[in-house]
Amino acid sequence: MGKQMLATVALLMATLSQVFSQHQPPVVRQDIPLDSIRLSDPFILADKKTATYYMTGTGGMLWKSKDLKKWTGPFVIAKTDPASWMGPNPMSWAAELHHYKDKYYYFATFTNRAVKIDTVGENVIERRASHVLVSDNADGPYVPMSDPTYLPASKPTLDGTFWVDKDGKPYMVYCYEWLQNQNGTIEKIELKPDLSGSIGDGKLLFRASESPWSRENVKGSTGPNKVTDGPFLFNTGTGRLGMLWTSWIYDVYTQGVAYSKSGTLDGPWIQEKEPITPPNYGHGMLFQTLNGKWLMSVHSHRSVDGRTMRYPQLFEVDFSGSKLVVGKPYKP
Repeated sequence: MGKQMLATVALLMATLSQVFSQHQPPVVRQDIPLDSIRLSDPFILADKKTATYYMTGTGGMLWKSKDLKKWTGPFVIAKTDPASWMGPNPMSWAAELHHYKDKYYYFATFTNRAVKIDTVGENVIERRASHVLVSDNADGPYVPMSDPTYLPASKPTLDGTFWVDKDGKPYMVYCYEWLQNQNGTIEKIELKPDLSGSIGDGKLLFRASESPWSRENVKGSTGPNKVTDGPFLFNTGTGRLGMLWTSWIYDVYTQGVAYSKSGTLDGPWIQEKEPITPPNYGHGMLFQTLNGKWLMSVHSHRSVDGRTMRYPQLFEVDFSGSKLVVGKPYKP
């Protein structure tokens, strides 16, 4: 692993350690502008039932808003089982909220740092996997379902998202982390009809090395980056199946898009040659506002007093045609 990528990993872990070191309940604040909230991997559910926007992300906390301008939070909404593989105080990364068949589901990556599953070169691999919790309400509480695990204990998996494919079956689409396989992948696994567990084994969709736009330096030569991060599925107006996903161009966080030639998760997935968003934006998702406008939520990195912080950002988007087009930043 190059020094640049090692520095990036060290920075991420330092930031996450600060996020997860707080054992006290968070102090709830009101009327906070979006650009004042520090949050990685922001995911926004526009819930018509309550006419409210719910935003979560890494850290697993919840923010609420009626207009996308002013937010109230953070609230604790996830209740994990301390006797499970997650342990008593798991990290929570890239949490997502999905409404499906009259229930609300919390897709997140949980990490138990006390359990080591592998060592690959300089990388000590911790027990980490995507998992799903359920609630009757958008703002929780979200609780475990019947199956203790969804993905193999021997593999570090992350950034699970939700999709119902053309076969009518629900799936989790997730990343198998590059720290272990040295060439990150995006994969799918079928879920039970009530999302309470997974069925069968995961299936490879594509590898990080298939990206024509990501870059890293390895032993003096340039090649594709190893990282796959933040998949999100969508259909264009013409019915094409697209996937947002994120990697790096050297030390710049960057988001691309791929399209499925078959229109299903099985692909094959054709990578666009150029990134879809400006530099320093990634881990995107799409949502439709309560007024019918489509937006993309991403995060960017910003240096504050010598420390790198992550902040949500919204962009206008148009995918009424055959491709997703990202427009100007959106200011609520």
